[in-house]
Amino acid sequence: MASPLVAICGRPNVGKSTLFNRLIGHRLSIVEDTPGVTRDRIYGDCEWLNYKFTLIDTGGIEPDNEDIIVQQMKRQAELAVETCDVILFLVDGREGLTAADIEVSELLRRSKKPIVLAVNKLDAPKFHEAVYEFYTLGLGDPIIVSGEQGVGLGDMLDAVCEHFAEVDLDKPDDTVRIALVGRPNVGKSSLCNALLGEERAIVSDIPGTTRDALDTPFTANGKNYIIVDTAGIRRKRAVEDDTIERYAVIRSLAAVRRADVVLTIIDAEQGLSEQDVKIAGYAHEEGKPAVVIVNKWDLVEKDTHTLAKMEKELRESLQFMRYAPFLFLSAKSGQRVHKVLPMVDEVYAQATRRVPTGLLNDTLGEAITMQEPPATGGRRLKLYYATQVSVQPPTFVIFVNDEALVHFSYKRYIDNYFRKTFGFAGTPIRILFRNRSEEK
Repeated sequence: MASPLVAICGRPNVGKSTLFNRLIGHRLSIVEDTPGVTRDRIYGDCEWLNYKFTLIDTGGIEPDNEDIIVQQMKRQAELAVETCDVILFLVDGREGLTAADIEVSELLRRSKKPIVLAVNKLDAPKFHEAVYEFYTLGLGDPIIVSGEQGVGLGDMLDAVCEHFAEVDLDKPDDTVRIALVGRPNVGKSSLCNALLGEERAIVSDIPGTTRDALDTPFTANGKNYIIVDTAGIRRKRAVEDDTIERYAVIRSLAAVRRADVVLTIIDAEQGLSEQDVKIAGYAHEEGKPAVVIVNKWDLVEKDTHTLAKMEKELRESLQFMRYAPFLFLSAKSGQRVHKVLPMVDEVYAQATRRVPTGLLNDTLGEAITMQEPPATGGRRLKLYYATQVSVQPPTFVIFVNDEALVHFSYKRYIDNYFRKTFGFAGTPIRILFRNRSEEK
């Protein structure tokens, strides 16, 4: 499944935004004592004991308030409930059970989604007895929490994660998760079906047919894969705020974060758009190995220069991911579809590759010899040694005398030298510079 979606719901001013900010680790939602401050849905990535999920902070639900803005907030929250996997229902323990809490609980219960009930603002033991009246909601054991003080959040998150049907830990070690992303109607579902060899996804010329990120496990050539067919991602201003499409986009982006390899699909007839570049950039920023798929290639009128010309145009627009290979194919006719999985295997292998420390430092020494580090203000940059600290993407730390002396052009030179030596085709790499004192 795509990264699970958890919606924090409740009436206004029960502390939803405070809890949201505490869980995602930084202050993204505006927090004030005035009810109704959070009017739109706000999203953040969360992780708890290796469970990764997307958290939504919603505006407060006031069932009987006819104010236009309040009704819009209610609709936002209802949409969050419709599309989330788990509801985190927050109530105010200091204020006690209210009629509005009961009405909200009935609205949430009708969704038939798993509900975790958390009683907020109970930061001191003397307030804990207030939790008992919330048993009357019939939503199971209420969990005592304080979003402001961080009390009880572990128990609450344990309860939330128990409802996730599938998490990253469930993916077998030898399984490669592939996310298909792109604008609507570029052929993601057609390519998904072509790779699977059967009609698993609905295919239509109407943009937006795929509403969710759909996971399908399959085996090919003795290897295990999970393919994720995501909803098309339109420009942000084209996505209406009160539609389920916005959630579909969030799920698509969450699928990228959980993917091992991202296939960015472009419509050959329409050419590369600004939105295509943004979608590709998202995979790049997430450090994901990628293959750029140019679909519907059979529909393009060609001469001997068409392929080279289009690839040049793509390279110029996607300079930030020069490492990504291109594949021109037709999902509908099957042209070159057989090349997709071998390319997936190759870029995944490069993304998970580790370079022995000795070889890495020999290469660093060669790079320094070939081009001496720059000097600034009479001080010259010195590179002492390098080590690889992680994979997916391959990440290297180079210890230097003063990281302030590292010019972006020399960092790019080291990046290119490592690629020339080790390959890393299809995957971004990250090079970090850290200070090491002269005395060490």
